[in-house]
Amino acid sequence: MRNTVNIDEVLFTFFGFHAFREGQREVIQTVVNGDSAAAIFPTGSGKSLCYQLSALCLPHLTLVVSPLLALMQDQLAFLNTKGIPAACIDSTQSREQVAELMAAVQRQEIKILMISVERLNNERFRQFISQVAISLLVVDEAHCISEWGHNFRPDYLKLPQYQHSLRIPQTLLLTATATEKVVADMGNKFGIAPENVCLTGTYRQNLNLSVKGIAASEKLAYLYQWLSELGKLSGIIYVTLQHTAEQVARQLNAKGVNAVAYHAGLDSVVREKIQSDFMSGRSPIIVATIAFGMGVDKSDIRFVVHYDLPKSIENYAQEIGRAGRDGQTAECLVLASGENLTTLENFVYADTPEQSGIKALLSEMKQDSGVDELWEIMLNRLSTRTNIRPLSLKTLLVYLEIEGVISPLYSYFAEYKYKLVATKTQLEACFKGERFVFVNAIIDTSKQAKLWYTLDLTALQQAYPCERARVLTALDYMDNKGMIELQTKQMMQVYQVHSFDVSIEVLCARLFEKCHLKEQNEVARIHELVAFFCSDKCLNLQLAEYFSDPHLHQPCQHCCVCHGKVAVLPSLPDLPVLKSYDFSTMTFDARTRLAEQSSAVLLSRYLCGLTTPIFTKHKLRATSAFASLEKYPFSQVLNWVNSELVSMS
Repeated sequence: MRNTVNIDEVLFTFFGFHAFREGQREVIQTVVNGDSAAAIFPTGSGKSLCYQLSALCLPHLTLVVSPLLALMQDQLAFLNTKGIPAACIDSTQSREQVAELMAAVQRQEIKILMISVERLNNERFRQFISQVAISLLVVDEAHCISEWGHNFRPDYLKLPQYQHSLRIPQTLLLTATATEKVVADMGNKFGIAPENVCLTGTYRQNLNLSVKGIAASEKLAYLYQWLSELGKLSGIIYVTLQHTAEQVARQLNAKGVNAVAYHAGLDSVVREKIQSDFMSGRSPIIVATIAFGMGVDKSDIRFVVHYDLPKSIENYAQEIGRAGRDGQTAECLVLASGENLTTLENFVYADTPEQSGIKALLSEMKQDSGVDELWEIMLNRLSTRTNIRPLSLKTLLVYLEIEGVISPLYSYFAEYKYKLVATKTQLEACFKGERFVFVNAIIDTSKQAKLWYTLDLTALQQAYPCERARVLTALDYMDNKGMIELQTKQMMQVYQVHSFDVSIEVLCARLFEKCHLKEQNEVARIHELVAFFCSDKCLNLQLAEYFSDPHLHQPCQHCCVCHGKVAVLPSLPDLPVLKSYDFSTMTFDARTRLAEQSSAVLLSRYLCGLTTPIFTKHKLRATSAFASLEKYPFSQVLNWVNSELVSMS
């Protein structure tokens, strides 16, 4: 049965707007009519309104999954100004704040609840939200669900499963940057009909795109001159590395330009202040890694500079989309040099696991579980044991799911610790009869330290047989009521292992080939980016073709290419030949500490400054030769290391 609500009236009543932007009406009407939909709109073109207005027209809760806290906080602040009951649950909140929000959700006082995708890995949260009626699941930055996207996140692959288990009837997917292949992948995973996918295009006439081929040594002087000609305006300067953000901000300040560095290495309180100062105009210029920008809805950003090359065409489109949201002219400049290209490529090689690591993963899986048995893992510990980076390990687990080798069942916390706030007399006054006996059994069978108790489910089952869910519900209840202070630790993920008709060696080779193909795709994506910036074809027209934009069919007439300025990357500065280095001395610490685990790939990563779990374990990042060859392409270093190891054998 179709919803008869007038969405134009809702638009004006709650948001004060007289008309929808392009695409918004179609998407909202589809959702209000009871169907799932996808909105692929450019950054700053009003994707959020699609779920915000839809939520007001639907009977139950709208659950929004968003990848970053900044996104949630910004949207939450907007909703609060409109009097729309919305909330978010995040790790910065106190126990009392979370308990209050959950109670409000249960009382149906909240229309929109925002969470991170990782929140759904929380056993306690899943148990809570499963008891709440939900009308709509909104997936922000939905391209993260596609392996072919530029920001693939394995946790996103679980969202269709969560939608099914939580009995959510509809889904709305939102993203600004998705190729035709990614759009199809997103739609297939959530069963969204092609006619319910709305793509409005990427072209924004008010953004002037420019690319300048320049040597790294000349970037700062060029940037300073460019900023001087532009005047005192607000903008973002993107860099690849944290230390580059600090360096560029410091050098600009020395020249009288008010600029502040922002990156993930800063304390969260410091980052929040920097962002607040930028939004208010107190700090007009931010020099930032890509940790900054998502969720920053500042309308008067007059320029976006890529001091280093962006990671991909998708990243570029998303990042320049933060400029000129007020519709006024904004400048978007890329300072393109080959040195940064090496850094981007080397980052890709750092993510590919070695075959030995994949084999260790499969051997542990087989050893820890029989066929159709349960396999329990703690991701960070497994990452250390197999020497596979956590994100790559998550991706491998997804590959094993696709291969039909494992099926995800659930996740849970291995440890529940609590501190009694109420006395046993007070507990007895709150719980009567069998309920008090049950609560008392939990406490009596827990392992007690000086102040903290650790839940012992095995001992509890022997003393008072009961379901795990009931125990967790009781602990949550007492925590929410302030009777105990509850802490959870050690997230465990549980899979069911199925039989597979190939040997570990064959499966290992197959998985490694998938990882290698992903590596090649990522490297190709970087070269595609360079070809895009150095092309003699209109930049906006290239973007339109890349993202299947149905609107732009001819040159824009206002990018640097249309003005006759085609970017040419300068040749890279000469580096000493690798044979001139003393391999034995440079790798002594690494070979000594890694011992039999040492390999050509690990030694090459060590020299190029590419982190891996085993380096943390052996404290190799603190040694003098770590990252000593970071300016060299990883492939060249690997060839040299292989030849040196042969000479030493």
